[in-house]
Amino acid sequence: MLKPIATKLSVLGLSLGLLFSTAHAAQTINGAGASFPYPIYAKWASLYEAETGNKINYQSIGSGGGQQQIIAKTIDFGASDDPMKAELLDQHKLLQFPAVIGGTVPVVNIPDVAAGKLKLSGEVLANIYLGKIKKWNDPAIASLNPDLTLPNNTIIVVHRSDSSGTTFGWTNYLAKVSADWKSQVGEGKSVKWPTGQGGKGNEGVAAYVAQLKYSIGYVEYAYAKQNNLSWVSLQNKDGKFVQPSGESFSSAAANAKWDEAPGMGVVLTNEPGENSWPITAASFILLHKTATKPEATKGVFQFFDWAFKKGQNAAAELDYVPMPDSVVEKIQGQWKSDVKDSSGKALW
Repeated sequence: MLKPIATKLSVLGLSLGLLFSTAHAAQTINGAGASFPYPIYAKWASLYEAETGNKINYQSIGSGGGQQQIIAKTIDFGASDDPMKAELLDQHKLLQFPAVIGGTVPVVNIPDVAAGKLKLSGEVLANIYLGKIKKWNDPAIASLNPDLTLPNNTIIVVHRSDSSGTTFGWTNYLAKVSADWKSQVGEGKSVKWPTGQGGKGNEGVAAYVAQLKYSIGYVEYAYAKQNNLSWVSLQNKDGKFVQPSGESFSSAAANAKWDEAPGMGVVLTNEPGENSWPITAASFILLHKTATKPEATKGVFQFFDWAFKKGQNAAAELDYVPMPDSVVEKIQGQWKSDVKDSSGKALW
């Protein structure tokens, strides 16, 4: 009679051991930075945890915060839409790689103007943000929109208040299409804005535009869709008015020279192509080349490997563009060659 009991206890012990082992193996990886990719990182994290039990805790604090925190080693990976310059990557011994591609869109709150109906050029957009165009029925806007009845209301300009990679892409684009913007404001994660009010994160800008009639702002496309904001049809480098979409973002990224940019830091604004969205951007991941927490770094690699292989559909649903397989192969080659533990052992 003792043998069956002993067998049951043995099986129970094995089951408890496996349960403890699984629970013990579960991992929490901490990342922070850009709000631009937050919708897809949050979706990936949810799917990844459901499949593996491992948790990705990603905080949307802006690209500047992501760069600062990874340099300070307070997180396992940082995220930035403003690719870090070669000298800073070398100084802080960081690896940088692109994780996903998306698009920044101008969004407006004009009664009776539906999403995609208002047309703007880059020069007009720059003059709005310079404070030179002050009314929605200004002739420069009206001439691009002969089929719309535009109100004689003052334009309320909304911009980012925090250090932001989305702002870098936005101001980089405006500097390319407007000599006045380039000379008077320039580009960067934060700039001295000529006019307007600031919102924190893509979330803050989206909230302001949703609340304020006759306002204009800029957000990553997923935020526009999630908040039911009216985005603008924008004139691209080839002179075509295009709508934001995964296809137009992909068109802008089609000729990206990833190998030629330090840290694969390609800027995708004002790219040629009649279908290209003018304010397309890649979002980048930053981590230390010498891992002080090797298991956490391995966890970062495992998460993004999963995202590259299994996250394409989720990315497409949110109108992000997954990295092409050829680029992923180059990225993972860098994981293997450039990132090691303190003894020099490769972690991928």
